[in-house]
Amino acid sequence: MRLIEKPEQPPSDLALVGIYMFDHNIHKAVASIAPSWRGELEITDAIQWLVERDYKVYPYIHRGWWIDTGKMEDLLQANSLVLEELEPKIEGKVDGNSTVDSRVTIQAGTEIVNSVVRGPAIIGERTRIVNSYIGPFTSIYHDVTIEDSEIERTIVLENSVICDIPARIQDSLIGRDVALTHSSTRPKAYKLSLGDHSQVGIL
Repeated sequence: MRLIEKPEQPPSDLALVGIYMFDHNIHKAVASIAPSWRGELEITDAIQWLVERDYKVYPYIHRGWWIDTGKMEDLLQANSLVLEELEPKIEGKVDGNSTVDSRVTIQAGTEIVNSVVRGPAIIGERTRIVNSYIGPFTSIYHDVTIEDSEIERTIVLENSVICDIPARIQDSLIGRDVALTHSSTRPKAYKLSLGDHSQVGIL
């Protein structure tokens, strides 16, 4: 068996998809290899070191779907596929004025108030959704607050706040500790704090 990191001429149509399980011997391997032509210690070189010294290394050929999630669109597509496979369950509270369909997972400590949630979707722990619409293929992580807003096919990470947004948020990735709000004060303007490689579409 031979592993090659990003070969210029691939010897087969198989690829390493970056899922590994190691015991303590991986530390010996990493300490024994040299940086590659890219100037980096390659995990494939460490695995090859184990193979050549007769440590037990077992490959597994995955025959299901796999997506390289290096781009936002790919990440959203992977999220959609994962959501399709989730077993729905409701552990949080849903009030009588809300509608939650049968393909939704709501985790413990979460409250859904006067809102519509359409699946497949998952809402993490201690999140609060008020007067809002959460559309299909949306993942919302822990400790998020969403009020008076509409979101669809989007990933929202933990501790973020989305309030009073006049247009639907769609096909988006919202990171940790983000505050996305509508301000009624003047001057009327967009006020943004965006990280590296951000993309924003504004009508």
